[in-house]
Amino acid sequence: MIYTVTFNPSLDYIVSVPDFQLGMTNRTSSELMFAGGKGINVSIVLKQLGLDSTALGFTAGFTGEEIAKRLEADGVQTDFIKVPAGISRINVKLKNIDGTEINGMGPEIGPEELKQLLARLDRLAAGDVLVLAGSIPKSMPDDIYQDILKRLDQRNILSVVDATGELLVNVLKHHPFLIKPNNHELGELFGVELKTKEQVVSYAKKLQEQGAKNVLVSMGGQGAVLVSETGEVYMADAPKGELKNSVGAGDSMVAGFITGWTEKKSYEHAFRMGVSTGSASAFSDSLATKPEVEAVYEKCEVRKMN
Repeated sequence: MIYTVTFNPSLDYIVSVPDFQLGMTNRTSSELMFAGGKGINVSIVLKQLGLDSTALGFTAGFTGEEIAKRLEADGVQTDFIKVPAGISRINVKLKNIDGTEINGMGPEIGPEELKQLLARLDRLAAGDVLVLAGSIPKSMPDDIYQDILKRLDQRNILSVVDATGELLVNVLKHHPFLIKPNNHELGELFGVELKTKEQVVSYAKKLQEQGAKNVLVSMGGQGAVLVSETGEVYMADAPKGELKNSVGAGDSMVAGFITGWTEKKSYEHAFRMGVSTGSASAFSDSLATKPEVEAVYEKCEVRKMN
């Protein structure tokens, strides 16, 4: 079974506002609302690709109820812990101004709620996949990802971590099956700017030296790189298409990689599926569907470098 954990789920309100002006009343020309959060996005795309998963995390208030309702309508199984106070986040994303967002805070998660999550994770068994994705609320300890993987050590669970900074670095000694920084996040870890795939490979291998098994690095319009635990290096240019929505593209890449690995246990196929799924979501108004991924997969070219 695949489990995803989203510590701070949200309702993502994506709007188009032509000629947006500060200090003025602006009206939308289109509106979309989705259940959001990195782990949730992974669960949604996995379902689109034919794999079941259980979405774990914390929800609160009427927005939390709506998040669960929307996921269940999409066929995603949920097992959220309900926080008694506050509300789950609403994130506003301006589609016309790429990268412009207003993200809510989310509820405060206490020790009792965290204890409930850990009890759920204790049920995981050998062969299960656990995806830890995204940032954590301020009320959570900074080493929570590390504590979770330490708790699951020696259980033969495939762990996938999509996080930044210390959240990512702290888990490496627990040998996550897959980590997925982008080239900017990877560069920040080492205080360098990474512009080329060759530069990315060198620093991805440094993360392997610290414990990561497979390092998948997304590079936006430049494509992606995979340094596998078997020593192979794969590169792909970004497939051609019209960029419509970058929200969830990285999460879709993670879901595609997991799907590809589950299907064939081939890193080349998993990488190609990851790149194709991430690109298909970027070319869509929402998260990618299976037909959209299959169409991009046919055009996606992967090069094995050694």
